[in-house]
Amino acid sequence: MSSLTLAEQVESAVSRALAEINAATTSRQLQAAKAAHNGPDSELAKLNASLKSLAPEQRKDAGATIGGGRKQVGQALTDRAVEVAAAEEQAKLEAEFIDVTALPQRLASGARHPLALMQEEMSDVFVGMGWEVAEGPEVEHEWYNFDALNVDPDHPARSESDTFYVEPEGSHLVLRTQTSPVQIRSLLTRDLPVYVVSPGRVFRTDDVDATHLPVFTQIEGLAIDRDLNMGHLRGTLEHLAKAMFGADARIRLRNNHFPFTEPSAEMDVWHPGMRGGPRWVEWGGCGMVNPNVLRAAGVDPDEYRGFAFGMGIERSLQFRYQLSDMRDMIEGDVRFSQQFGMVI
Repeated sequence: MSSLTLAEQVESAVSRALAEINAATTSRQLQAAKAAHNGPDSELAKLNASLKSLAPEQRKDAGATIGGGRKQVGQALTDRAVEVAAAEEQAKLEAEFIDVTALPQRLASGARHPLALMQEEMSDVFVGMGWEVAEGPEVEHEWYNFDALNVDPDHPARSESDTFYVEPEGSHLVLRTQTSPVQIRSLLTRDLPVYVVSPGRVFRTDDVDATHLPVFTQIEGLAIDRDLNMGHLRGTLEHLAKAMFGADARIRLRNNHFPFTEPSAEMDVWHPGMRGGPRWVEWGGCGMVNPNVLRAAGVDPDEYRGFAFGMGIERSLQFRYQLSDMRDMIEGDVRFSQQFGMVI
């Protein structure tokens, strides 16, 4: 049994409680002090529970003494809670302080690749003429990539030295070598007449050098309607050339051979802005759609005719901006994109 009087025990308990309450600097510390000195297991609570052992005539004074101590501790907790909350709020404000007069940290803006921008620009030329943009799979069946396009089984383009074949052997799947399969799919799924342009990635087993890439982008067009002729083809390509290279650009067509067109032509563009002076540069291939291609897609060549064309977007970008090395387009150096403007 303690030798201290009840008043001394209450004073001692209150003193320890006030010391711990005043030392609390965070809400968590203050909550711990409250549990220790004002909770059911606190010393003051135990003294209050001992009142039942006192004689009835002693309980009133003893209860007043203990009650006074508990009230003092409770008020101290309330006052300190206000102070701690204010301090914590001030600390939060200081941590989140922003000096609006300070210079901002400027992060470099991103930019879309110029190839993507040119692909969209070329597509928009045809959308403006009422054509549709069509897409198709990059892993393609041989029938769409070769057979339906009148490419013979022994044609050099079908060899593994030119085409990526997809395993297992005999799957008849290839990485498309052109976007022409999209034209076949368009003829099979759309009502005639058809006017579509098909941009996208293509794959060939070329080594990477200044003028070749194994993965590059093409844009091809197909128009199938009644009474179309080479004049319509030439007018379409002249319009595209002027949109891409300026009002002084023009094209010329030279005889050539492609399995999917007859007659076929190689297309050159007269580019007035070429480094070293204006000159003709090879741009792509074109021609009237071969009747065998129309038949493969279920189109009667006696009723419908059409023309097709295709050119590389990398080559178009080279001509337009006088770029000498295609490898710059695939190395991922942001400085390459920056020179075309940070277009988002």
